[in-house]
Amino acid sequence: MIKVLFVCHGNICRSPMAEFIMKSLVVREGLSSDFFIASAATSTEEIGNPVYPPARRRLAQAGISCEGKRAVQMTRRDYERYDYLVGMDHWNISNMTRIAGGDPAGKIVRLLDLTERPGDVADPWYTGDFEATFRDVSEGSEALLRLCMKKLGRKRD
Repeated sequence: MIKVLFVCHGNICRSPMAEFIMKSLVVREGLSSDFFIASAATSTEEIGNPVYPPARRRLAQAGISCEGKRAVQMTRRDYERYDYLVGMDHWNISNMTRIAGGDPAGKIVRLLDLTERPGDVADPWYTGDFEATFRDVSEGSEALLRLCMKKLGRKRD
């Protein structure tokens, strides 16, 4: 089983979008039993809050539900629990590495660094552009799925 934790600052926009987009991709590929996917925050600011309404609406437009998701914070123990800890931007990566106490196993990665256009996922909290974030997260999640399928020894149809 491959365990993936998506991480952003508050766990109400980008990382839950990534969590639920990745879950939908895994279902589409018939691989649900091969994955455990979750998301978390590097900060405590939004702990317990639901997915931010515009992010929830954009997911719903794609037929993806994030019902019941509440923001949680990443912990040092998560580093041991997950195979991939996937941050949305360079600040997340820095904070994730600090929380984890380092990254000796090379598990921490920035989502778009898995694509042909490395960089930060657009932060809709500041830009208001949830469409750009959805595109970034979708592209990164597809790339992560390809990487994981290779690890599982599976090919996409």
